[in-house]
Parts: sequence; structure tokens; C-alpha cells
Amino acid sequence: MARSGEHYMPRPDGDFSAWAQHYYDAVSKFYESQGFDQDLLAALKKALDTWKAQYPAHVAAQQRAEGARQAKDAARAALEKEVRPVTNFVQGWPKTTNADRAEMGITVRDTSPTPAPAPSSRPLALVESGQRLTHQLRLVDESTPTRRARPAGVLGAEVWVKLVDADQPAPTDPAALTFLTMTTRPSFRAEFKAGEGGKTAVYMARWVSTRGEKGPWSEVTTATVAA
Repeated sequence: MARSGEHYMPRPDGDFSAWAQHYYDAVSKFYESQGFDQDLLAALKKALDTWKAQYPAHVAAQQRAEGARQAKDAARAALEKEVRPVTNFVQGWPKTTNADRAEMGITVRDTSPTPAPAPSSRPLALVESGQRLTHQLRLVDESTPTRRARPAGVLGAEVWVKLVDADQPAPTDPAALTFLTMTTRPSFRAEFKAGEGGKTAVYMARWVSTRGEKGPWSEVTTATVAA
């Protein structure tokens, strides 16, 4: 925002760029006519040269970004076009189960007489890490931690994970984690590569209803990957 007294400077960058060049040329001519040393304008000339280098670079970057956005949008549209017929086939295949649908992240058909509400509770992930490069995870509901049963209307759980170095803090934002699995069983095994031994696995999970609706995220659970 221009300060008081600087309203003579055009606000749009393109207009400002043309004005700045004209301004410098006119001021330089004025200094010359008055017999002033042109070195007094050295800082102004340097600032103008920097602007003339950075402004076109900015414009070019904007143009590239717009081209990249258009290419991204076109790629997404093409991918969505290919997803739809495959999804339609999977949905219509008689052997497709709701567990299959939930794992693919597509609409889960509700076959119950009363639609199940979205999960309101959170899973707890209990991890056994005694075996090399292997974690055995058991999922229970926070409201009934001593029972293996899932809440009513819950099909299974999404489990997400991130590996961090042992001295790094565990992330608490689910966006920092990567999808690991969709499980309809109360326990499952997570296996790791040899180079991942000694790292810390950070887990978060959330229940998924029989209609595909997702509940709140669990608290973070961490466990060392035995090397």
C-alpha cells in the first residue's frame, strides 16, 4: 500500500514498471540540466535495474504457474473420466463386498434397514513390536477398550502411518501421514523394509461406517520398528 504522498505511483505493476523507467529518465535528464552529479542517482538506478530484472521473472513465473494449473486440471479430468467406468464395473460386480468398496474409497452401499450414523468415537491402536520389521496392531474402540467389538454401524478402520527418525517428534496432523490400509478385522500386521528398522512408526486411525462415512481421528500411537 502506498504511503501518504506517494499516490503518484501507479498501483498496477505493469503501469508502475513503465512509470518507473520514465521517472528515472526524466529525473536523470533534470539532474544533468541542473549540473548535479549523476552518481547521486546510483541507488535509484540500482533499484530500477533490480526491478526490471525481477518483474519480468515474476510475470514469466505466473504464466508458467497458470500453464501448470491448466495441465493439472486437464490431467485430473482425464483421470476422473477413467475412474468412473471402473468404479461402475466394481460397484456392479456381484462379488464386490463393502469391505472392498471401503478399501478403494468408493461409495459403500448401505444394506441395513436403518442408515448407520457417522462414527462418533475413535479407535485406539495397540501395537506389539517384538518381531523384527513387524508391528501387530489391534484396534479397539475408545469407549470399550477391553472389548474387541467395533461400534455399531462401523465397517472397519482406516489406518495411516508415517516413519520418523527416533529423535524426531511424532507428527500430530493426519495430513502428514500416509494411508496404510483399510481393515475390517480387529487386528492386522504392518510390515516394514530392512532400511526402516530403528525408525519410529507413527499411527493414526479412524472408524469408517457401513455407509463409508468417517469418524474422528484417533490419538497418535507410536512404536519403534525393531531392526
